[in-house]
Amino acid sequence: MSVSRRSFRVGERVIGDGAPVFVVAEAGVNHNGDLALARRLVDAAREAGADAVKFQTFRSDALVSRHAPKAAYQRATTGEAGSQAEMLSRLELSFDQHVDLRDRCAKQGLVFFSAPFDEASVEVLAALGVSLYKVPSGEITNLPLLARIAAKRKPVILSTGMSTLDEVAAAVDAIGAAGDPPLALLHCLSAYPAPVDEVNVRAMGTLRDRFGCPVGFSDHTLGIAVALGAVARGAAIIEKHLTLDKSLPGPDHRASLEPGEFAELVRGIRAIEASLGDGDKRPMPCEADVRRVARKSLVAARALRAGEVLTSDAVAIKRPGTGIPPSALDSALGRRVRRDVMADEVLDWAMLETP
Repeated sequence: MSVSRRSFRVGERVIGDGAPVFVVAEAGVNHNGDLALARRLVDAAREAGADAVKFQTFRSDALVSRHAPKAAYQRATTGEAGSQAEMLSRLELSFDQHVDLRDRCAKQGLVFFSAPFDEASVEVLAALGVSLYKVPSGEITNLPLLARIAAKRKPVILSTGMSTLDEVAAAVDAIGAAGDPPLALLHCLSAYPAPVDEVNVRAMGTLRDRFGCPVGFSDHTLGIAVALGAVARGAAIIEKHLTLDKSLPGPDHRASLEPGEFAELVRGIRAIEASLGDGDKRPMPCEADVRRVARKSLVAARALRAGEVLTSDAVAIKRPGTGIPPSALDSALGRRVRRDVMADEVLDWAMLETP
């Protein structure tokens, strides 16, 4: 498979035109700061059929002010008490924990990658040898961070939630200027959960047309319907949060899929991409038997003698579709039959003399 700006390779996988959908299990911070839980998320992703597991890499003191409030969805899921910084400090992963998860993903045949939220975290991921970087939607205007990531010259997946098209263009330009790595864009609605009537999946096509790179969808809606719709509209990447239990404490569990649901999503994605085909309208092999049975042919309306001229009163149109098609009626009329024909016998061209 040739690799162009519309596709790129990550390890053994190709992302983009003509390749299977790259399914990302967004573990994010759903490990709740617990390495054992993070390991179980990796295992669940593999069992569900994901291609990759994505985490988040940050230092809370570099990410957020001590005085920053929680978002409304974070207050709803983690309570009113405490600041955003206090919440995030409990969700950090150490370097050694990153190493553990990277190695576990490798053993499971999964791509391990993460979203760095500060420049030091970019270097952490570089030290881990990641093959792919993710830019979260909240960092799309953080051009210095984008430049640091792009300078690593590894493929970048950029989420575009909360963005105008001009902001996306500025981010794409910054990434291009700082290293021009392979780039994919994810349409995203940054709400948790995201209301389906505001998702605007068609914007994914706008990104593809404007920037000429692989596009996909980072889905925060409940359920799997919208993600499957995005696949039908050409998503090359689907990213969806994975949790072991939606009732766990933490900001993202409620807008995530449990393992069984994630497996259903992957099955649906594979079914849809298999169904899309090549776009050439033609009868398919599985239709051959029904085509013979359901279509019609010209049949003898009465017994015909050899040498008789075929007239309209001597022809009926009936199933099966194994003879002269009704569309050729005018070509068949006026010809002589070569042999005796029984009433209701299907007519074929070998029975008729050439004009």
